[in-house]
Amino acid sequence: MILLDTNYLIRSLIPETIEAIRIIEWIQNGEILCTSGVAWYEFLCGPVDDEGIIVVHSLLEERVIPFTSDHSAEAAHLFNKSGRKRHLRVDAMIASAAIISNASLATENIIDFKHFVDFGLQLI
Repeated sequence: MILLDTNYLIRSLIPETIEAIRIIEWIQNGEILCTSGVAWYEFLCGPVDDEGIIVVHSLLEERVIPFTSDHSAEAAHLFNKSGRKRHLRVDAMIASAAIISNASLATENIIDFKHFVDFGLQLI
């Protein structure tokens, strides 16, 4: 399973981007795509129109992983273990969803998410 970060959700709507091309390849190869409730929230903050929301939601086949108490605990663990850097709080929330779901995270934000690799995050 591949969990799409916010930047993948946004760029999936832009033809010929690396992200859109990779998503098409993953779907053709039978990969299951999902996202976290946190990344979905960021995506919905836009700018995005109703048609874009429908397209991405159907692309995910409505697999938006809710942010649960287990995700909260894992996100806090990641945040604390990675040095409590304020700018990593939301990224820790997204990373926790990938880790708990045993999914690889597709992101273009490698610099921030690499802080969580030593704690179980798999990046694509």
